[in-house]
Amino acid sequence: MAQLPLEGYRVIDFGSAWAVPQMTHIAADLGAEVIKVESHMRVDYGRVAKVAVPKGVSVKTPADLAAFDPDQLETSPVFHIMNRSKRAITVDFTKPRGAELLRALCRKSDIVADNFTPGVLDKYGLGYETLKAIKPDVIVVSLCFAGHTGPLKNTRGYAPIITALGGTDSLVGYHDELTPCAMRFAYGDHVSATYGAFIMLAALVYRNRTGKGQYIDISEWEATTSLLGEPLMDYIMNSQIQRPRGNRDPIMAPHGFYPCKGDYQWVSIAVKTEEEWRNFCKAVGNPPWTKEERFKDKYNRLRNLEALDKLVGQWTVNYTPYEATEILQKAGVAAAPFLISKDQYHDPHFKERGIFVDVTHPKSGPEVLYGIPWKLSDTPGKVRSSGPLLGQDNEYVFKGLLSVSDEEYDKLVEEKVIF
Repeated sequence: MAQLPLEGYRVIDFGSAWAVPQMTHIAADLGAEVIKVESHMRVDYGRVAKVAVPKGVSVKTPADLAAFDPDQLETSPVFHIMNRSKRAITVDFTKPRGAELLRALCRKSDIVADNFTPGVLDKYGLGYETLKAIKPDVIVVSLCFAGHTGPLKNTRGYAPIITALGGTDSLVGYHDELTPCAMRFAYGDHVSATYGAFIMLAALVYRNRTGKGQYIDISEWEATTSLLGEPLMDYIMNSQIQRPRGNRDPIMAPHGFYPCKGDYQWVSIAVKTEEEWRNFCKAVGNPPWTKEERFKDKYNRLRNLEALDKLVGQWTVNYTPYEATEILQKAGVAAAPFLISKDQYHDPHFKERGIFVDVTHPKSGPEVLYGIPWKLSDTPGKVRSSGPLLGQDNEYVFKGLLSVSDEEYDKLVEEKVIF
């Protein structure tokens, strides 16, 4: 098999939850050795986000949960997805010896990534300036809610706060409702993770050319805001504030999701040009309503969207999403089935392209993770394993990479430094 693109590079992952873990698993998919840093007092939030604690059981810290049921920390699908192909260690860096061990590990690494609140790692001697002093070419990527400078730098924020401040939520919702809607998934985390992976690799290229490392400060809400080019330009140039439009588009009609045969079955249709409209009319059999004055051109179709959507839905409801898609695509109309997760898993196109991969986790057993969305012809990435067990690579890292003796290792475990 061809060598993976990032083989030979080492990344230290202080991340938790979503953004940094996703950013670093991209590096792991490309072959880098990614070592995840946790402790029993601070496990990755992804391990415990959906843990069910029985009534009457007192759980105040992850350590309490681990004592109650250690397997509860090992079976989270979210954690497995975000941390696939990684190693994992447990060390308490709030203790001086723990921080010292991690500095030694960072000295042997190429990239260090975290999503702590500004100043946390500096407090324990693990900030950029300290690491730079012991390894001048180190690359440190710090990804947090509002960045590491400015008056909002210490703001606490989670996924819905990021998209609210980032402006994307201002565009989500139906056109006739006043209450904005939040996105149902961690959109800001996904965007930041992708940006972070790109800029992390760019810094690595720069280091390989110049021998110089650098510090990378990423703000999640700024990364999210960067996608609002059109609404920002509309305001700056036209003094107009874009509002939620639901499934409506300012220039396409019909445009949206239309009901199909079956329970919760939909097809997505988008018609942009007059040629596509004529193709659409032909595909649906040129019924009389397609020749009505109110639909004669784009201007009139946009003025009569509700009536148009209702009539389009009366045609689509006679077909399954795949049947409607095939009819429209053959006629040159942009259309696709609305797929829920089950549909995606069984879709023949996704199967052929390997969108999902089968792995086996030592606690959860066989499971399915999403695959690698890019296809490199010569150096393809690889999902090598599911998420790691808590501290599964302690001996490899501390005894192997850092040459800690067996006697000292046992003492560090007893003192809960390696814990």
